[in-house]
Amino acid sequence: MDLELRHLKTVRAIAEAGSLTRAATALGLAQPALSAQLKRIERALGGCLFERGRDGVRATALGDLVLERARVVLPAVCELQEEAVRFAREGAAGYRLGGTHGPLLGGLVDRLAQTEPEAQVSTWTSWSEREIAGAVVAGRLDFALVGACGESPPPEAGRLAWTEVARDPVHVMLTAGHPLASRPQVELAELAAEDWTDVPGDGCFGDCFAAACVRAGFTPARVYETDTASCVHLVQVGRAAGLCRATFPATPGIVTRPLAGTPLIWRHLLGWHPEGRAARRASAVLAHARDAHAEALTGSASHTTATA
Repeated sequence: MDLELRHLKTVRAIAEAGSLTRAATALGLAQPALSAQLKRIERALGGCLFERGRDGVRATALGDLVLERARVVLPAVCELQEEAVRFAREGAAGYRLGGTHGPLLGGLVDRLAQTEPEAQVSTWTSWSEREIAGAVVAGRLDFALVGACGESPPPEAGRLAWTEVARDPVHVMLTAGHPLASRPQVELAELAAEDWTDVPGDGCFGDCFAAACVRAGFTPARVYETDTASCVHLVQVGRAAGLCRATFPATPGIVTRPLAGTPLIWRHLLGWHPEGRAARRASAVLAHARDAHAEALTGSASHTTATA
């Protein structure tokens, strides 16, 4: 039997799990099947890779050698595959954009369509910033348009190039009839009795919000994490106060106000693979994204209120 990459992955899984039972569960195999596969691998390599004991398995000297090589070979092959996929998929002209919720992605698409009407522009959205960044790493997307709370690092910071498009204070959304709706800004502590609503995500925004509330002297009683339309509805009917970016568009029945002292900041970020062919277009895409942000800010609820 010739040694294959899947065999190295199996050996690595057994070493990481520390037992054949746990490794079989992680690999989705029955333990007898995994044991038989390990025996075939050991025959191909000429010796025992693990010592079995009452407490699990421990790598032999030969097993340590194989694991050491696997730690080099497996990441290298994975990187090769990602680069090959990225090279093949970036061959066609166009822009493959990934983003979360918000008006910037639509504004960026509009600008690219205006300036390059012949280019193919496609979009893919997800609540997960990590998922979007991972798609850029894998070559399935050219650019990621996501956000990060405060100074927290973006996802895949070591593998993607990231540039800040803009940074905005986080605002609060209130129903138009709320007692604080007429204020130019609102103290977070004044909202201690409110329920809250926000869109989901896998960054640290929820933790940052909770920490800001603690600093203001309270703990949120309830936070509804749901889609944008449901957030808007909950605010409109007075069921909750909402958290939004400064670019949130003017919406009937809702006012947005800055939080006094700016306890929360949202950074809009553009990311791309530095070795991908899309990198040469990054400066132009960044300029379009900044223009889209400026336009979204002009049409936001807070700007409309301020200039009314």
